[in-house]
Amino acid sequence: MPQMSPLSWWMLFMYFFVALIMFAIMNYYIFFYPPQKSSLSSINSKSLLWKW
Repeated sequence: MPQMSPLSWWMLFMYFFVALIMFAIMNYYIFFYPPQKSSLSSINSKSLLWKW
């Protein structure tokens, strides 16, 4: 049935597109990056106080 061929290609495209999106989402959430120490805590707090 050649009439069903475009529908078959569309379903195949959608299958791989959804698989690609799911793979990208899983790769985004699977990595855990440890939080970096903020450089603000290393600054002396007395230097931040302004003397008017």
